Amino acid sequence: MEETERQSDERAWDTARTLAEALPYIQVYDRETVVIKYGGHAMGESAVARQFAADVVLLKLMGVNPVVVHGGGPQISAMLDKAGVKSSFVDGLRVTDADTMQVAEMVLSGAVNKEIAAWITHAGKEADVRGVGLSGKDAGLLTVEKTRRTKRDPDSMIEHEVDLGFVGEPTRVDAKLITRLIESDADWVPVIAPIGVSEDGQTFNVNADTVAGAVAGALDAKRMLLLTDVPGVRGADGQIIRQMTLAEAQGLIDTGVATGGMIPKLQTAMAAVRAGVEAVVILDGRRPHAMLVELFTEHGAGTLVKAS
Repeated sequence: MEETERQSDERAWDTARTLAEALPYIQVYDRETVVIKYGGHAMGESAVARQFAADVVLLKLMGVNPVVVHGGGPQISAMLDKAGVKSSFVDGLRVTDADTMQVAEMVLSGAVNKEIAAWITHAGKEADVRGVGLSGKDAGLLTVEKTRRTKRDPDSMIEHEVDLGFVGEPTRVDAKLITRLIESDADWVPVIAPIGVSEDGQTFNVNADTVAGAVAGALDAKRMLLLTDVPGVRGADGQIIRQMTLAEAQGLIDTGVATGGMIPKLQTAMAAVRAGVEAVVILDGRRPHAMLVELFTEHGAGTLVKAS
C-alpha cells in the first residue's frame, strides 16, 4: 500500500472512531435546543463564517435544534464611519440616537442577518436545511424597555443618569414563532437579529449577548453557547477554567479577576442559567468546529457555567 493510500486509510478509521466516541453526547443533545450567540470579529471573515454555517447545519442534521442570535458591532461601526458618524459607548453599550438606530437596524436586521441565514441555507442545500432570518420585531418576538444607566461623577461622587438613546433591555420573549420553526417537519434554523420593540412601538438596539440569554431562557435551552474572541474564562493563574458554578463566576467578578468584556459575558451566562438554561459555555468562535468539540467530546472547548 502506498504511503498516501495508507494515510487516507488511517484518516478514515480515525473519522469512524470519532463518530463512535461521539454517540453518547449525540444522544444527550438529541432534539434539545441549543442557542448560539454568534458575534465578534469572526463574523467579518468569510471562511470562518462559512465554517460556522456548516457546523450549524451539522448540528441540525445530528438531531440538535440550533437557534442563532447574532451581533454586528464592527459592521455597525464600519457603516457609521462611512457616514461620518462617530460612535460613543457607555459600559460597552453603544449610545444610539435616532440616526444611529436606523443604521443599526439596517445592518443587523438587513445585511448581517440575511447573510448568516443565506450561509446556513447554502451549507445545508443538499439536505434542505434552511436558515430563517428574523429580528425581535417579527411576531412580537422581543419586547424591550429603555435601558437605564447611571455614572458616578469622580469629583462630586454624585451619580447621574446617562441617556443611551434607543438602547433596550428585554422584558418579554414570545417564543411561539421560534418554537413552531423548531418543531416543524422542515429543517429550519432561526437566525435572530438583536432588535426589539417597546410596548409603545419604538424600535431599540439590544445587546446580542443579552438577547441570546433571554431567548435561551424562554426556550428552556439545554445549552447556550457564547461564541467570543477568547478561548474561555481565565482564573487568577491565567489558566482557562473548564467549569464553574454561579457563585464561582460571581466571585471572579467581585475579586476583579474577570475584567473588561468578560464581565458582561459572565453576567449574561449567570442570568441565562437562572432563567432555566441548563448550562452556558463561553468559547472561542474563531476556532473551527469549536461548537462540535464542546458538545460532542469529553474534553469540551471553553468555560462551562452552571447553577452548582
